[in-house]
Amino acid sequence: MSALFSRFGSFARLRLRPFGLCRTTPPAAYLYTGPSKPIPRCSNPDLKKYKNLQKNFKRRLRASYSKFADLQDESLICGRDYVYSVGCEGIYRRDWRQKEAELLLDLEQCCPGGEDGGERGEWAVQRVRVSPSERHLAATMKSSHREQARCVVVKQADAATQKDLSKILFTLHNVFSFEWANDEVLFYTTQEGLRCSRVFRLDLNSPAAIPRPVFEDTQPDVFVEVALSRDGRILTINSSSKTDSEVWLINVTTPTLEPILVQRRLPGLMYHVEHWRDGLVILANTGPGQEYQVLKAPLSGPSLGSWVPVYTPCPEVTLKDMEVVGEHCVLTTREASGGLALTVVPLASPLGGFSLPLPLWACSCESRIPGPADPRHALQLLLSSPAHPQEHFSFQPMDRLLLSRPEREGTPPERGRGGEHVTKRLEVQSQDGTRVPVTLFHSVAAGCLQRAPLLLHVYGAYGRDLNMHFSPESRLLLDLGWVLAYCHIRGGGELGLSWHRQARMKGKRAGVEDLRACLLQLHARGISSPSRSAINASSAGAVPVGALCNTDPHLVRAVTLQAPFVDVLGTMMDGSRPLTVEEREEWGDPTADPQHRLAIASYCPLHNITPQCYPSMLLTAYSEDGRVSLDGVVQYAERVQQAVHTHFTALHGAECERAPRVVLNVQPGADHFGPNHFDLVLEETGRRSGGARTGEVVAESKPLAQLNQSSLRHYCRVSIHTHRDFNVAHLVFTYGPAHWVMKIIGLNSTLLVSSVFQYLPAVFSPCCQPTRPYLK
Repeated sequence: MSALFSRFGSFARLRLRPFGLCRTTPPAAYLYTGPSKPIPRCSNPDLKKYKNLQKNFKRRLRASYSKFADLQDESLICGRDYVYSVGCEGIYRRDWRQKEAELLLDLEQCCPGGEDGGERGEWAVQRVRVSPSERHLAATMKSSHREQARCVVVKQADAATQKDLSKILFTLHNVFSFEWANDEVLFYTTQEGLRCSRVFRLDLNSPAAIPRPVFEDTQPDVFVEVALSRDGRILTINSSSKTDSEVWLINVTTPTLEPILVQRRLPGLMYHVEHWRDGLVILANTGPGQEYQVLKAPLSGPSLGSWVPVYTPCPEVTLKDMEVVGEHCVLTTREASGGLALTVVPLASPLGGFSLPLPLWACSCESRIPGPADPRHALQLLLSSPAHPQEHFSFQPMDRLLLSRPEREGTPPERGRGGEHVTKRLEVQSQDGTRVPVTLFHSVAAGCLQRAPLLLHVYGAYGRDLNMHFSPESRLLLDLGWVLAYCHIRGGGELGLSWHRQARMKGKRAGVEDLRACLLQLHARGISSPSRSAINASSAGAVPVGALCNTDPHLVRAVTLQAPFVDVLGTMMDGSRPLTVEEREEWGDPTADPQHRLAIASYCPLHNITPQCYPSMLLTAYSEDGRVSLDGVVQYAERVQQAVHTHFTALHGAECERAPRVVLNVQPGADHFGPNHFDLVLEETGRRSGGARTGEVVAESKPLAQLNQSSLRHYCRVSIHTHRDFNVAHLVFTYGPAHWVMKIIGLNSTLLVSSVFQYLPAVFSPCCQPTRPYLK
């Protein structure tokens, strides 16, 4: 499908997902806790307890990642002559006779340290495309501190005749998407700021070999990308906003390679195309209720008037993705039960279709981009869930077979099955009677779920599904007795386009009510309790979470937000900010419509903070984030701190409540999506948690004057950050959902150690009570 770009990322077609991007914590961090009451120094026994917990969790997390380290590489590309893979050093290749892969493209060669302020270790391969005869290869590399990527075009050599396996021909900057039309012509889009509006053509046969512009969309609210059809015969230029789209075709079998319009942009019309025989298969929102349906059109005249319906799902079924495999249209669908299925429509005789349910544990289904040597009659799928590691399947629609790939030798038999965890699909009733789906995971061995800690995930914006891919951190939490809940609130795309429309603009509060209903009814059903519950969200998912904290802070104990969008009103009022104009299709335009302004003001997290006991919060922001204003996150942290301080000051020292901790962690040198390399994080984690030397420093409580910036960096690469009246340096230790902080405050030159969250004992030991904090 085409990209539906937003402030919080590109919803590009699954085949455009970057390789190996993992949300992690970078080596150094700035952190500000704001003005608050002094925190008592921890005693040596407390410090020892922290160090033991830290060591225990690090050991468990390392073991969890090691257990799943041999998962089959989903970035593998099968060519006719070579097999390509992505590693931490760059791109590797091996021919079918070799066992050992050779380094084809070294990251150090094409992304040397120093440029853009980055080091080699901060770069990661994002996407790889191989030309049809494997004569050339193109790949994008992205650093952790810039959202724009660079594209390297490489000419491959024969290892038997030449020492150097590759020669870099071109380095193209700010490239987002790219595809080979043939062995000598590459089409690509460039990213200007946070937008893509232009398509270029690079002809390697041309004497000058200068990129030539072939398409541009000047509308400020669209995002342009290029994609190649599954059969490799059609290249599409997709120009999409959040409410409509326009597609241009390039027939790669013709010498001219000129774009041809499918259907001009119409208000509210969104469509995506695939190639089949001499026609097109189109997925468009022309079905009942403006939902997606499948249509066909001739390639000679593909405009809207020639579209013929092929398949329209029933109201209980939601179309999630589409692929054309041979003579069949294969649709990924979400069934009424909440499970995923493959719906197959024979394009020559649509009435002979059938549906094949996917395994009950499957919550995520991704189709793999076929390589030059991959069979076109089979669809390669990657299935997973937060509790179940990735499993590769091959679907053959002609034979109606869904085959699981065998595990590699030496793989632990219990790794792939996930039978020790339970997957439940529930529904809760929101305030207006709407049924909201919830996916629940817990261990089979878990006893009374009412005493188990609960971590709830939520998003609910842009018609985007909640991320339910596998991660070792989630698996570890389940093994330690946690319950994980994924709330598919309105504003997301789990139940179709109408599910998104119900929580757009003036309807945004519906998502907040859905989240509130999820927590209340999970607790009412005996699943955890408010004192044992936490919420995790990122980007736009922070809006319903922040709104809930303002209205019902007693429902959860702690909140973790990454790159949180908390100043909706201020952002939508300022048209000079990046992406604000196009974001108004999602949030509303408060400058032109008073009703939109009132609606946003009623739920905006930053503008509804009141003195009360908020949950403990960890707010992680990124210094190079161009999508979420850092000023808004800092203001939010300050106001919540002040509200908490005012609330507890009014109690006159009463011990009826314990003050929450609100911590703002600003990571330097990372964009909205965070850094790239998880291996570096593990290395830095071990370095930062060297514990012995750093712990001794904390235990001795040396004055700040004796701990200069260079000596701190010797231990943990900590940076000094001055904010208002405070000169603050912080050492941040992060392991999955567990965080603890060593703080050096310049006002009293004292070293203090505190926990960020009061529910963290359950991370390290299921038998610990999450209601009791480590420190007072």
